[in-house]
Amino acid sequence: MNSKVVVNPGYFFPIDLFSVYVNAAEIILENEDNYQKQTYRNRQYIYGANGKLLLNIPINNTERRKGKEKYKEVKIENDYDWQRIHWKSLESAYLSSPFFEFYQDDLFQLYQKKFTYLIDFNQACKTVLNTCLQIEKTESFSNKFLFTYEDQKDVFDARELIKAKRKPYVNLPAYDQVFQEKHGFIPNLSILDLLFNLGPESLSYLQEINFLK
Repeated sequence: MNSKVVVNPGYFFPIDLFSVYVNAAEIILENEDNYQKQTYRNRQYIYGANGKLLLNIPINNTERRKGKEKYKEVKIENDYDWQRIHWKSLESAYLSSPFFEFYQDDLFQLYQKKFTYLIDFNQACKTVLNTCLQIEKTESFSNKFLFTYEDQKDVFDARELIKAKRKPYVNLPAYDQVFQEKHGFIPNLSILDLLFNLGPESLSYLQEINFLK
């Protein structure tokens, strides 16, 4: 079993990536990579009334026009009222789910506070998730960028899982979703979809799909 896992902080991880996070003994948070578009760094997918719905955090592109920009330096475009829109979307999608009301107060606070840097907001999201699921993790930030961890046999490099245009890394068992009678089961959505539908049982689900063994 890999004792350490390297991950990119994301906007409410997709389920397979959060499973990696949950089942790792120790987490290395990638802090020195360049920002890339079309990743879970600034997006999550939820299950809305019309099916799969993208929630995308707007990015301030002023610095990016000058060239490559490190992820930790990426700023959120807060002139756009994205937090209100995202919360309303979550509320509309999951108000009738079994556990939305149970977790909504903790999560609502994330959408009331303005964050300058994307990585700080994503870290705050992860902290709230850990509180909701009563998870404690040993974490550290990377202090230099490594292209590969192949020479470190105790490290699993999960940085590829931050890419949005990929298939789920593992077969995900179906669970009850709010609108599945309309559109069927949609796998590997935001971890929030699992949380609102399964509540405390989410942790057992994530442990069962552990592929780090």
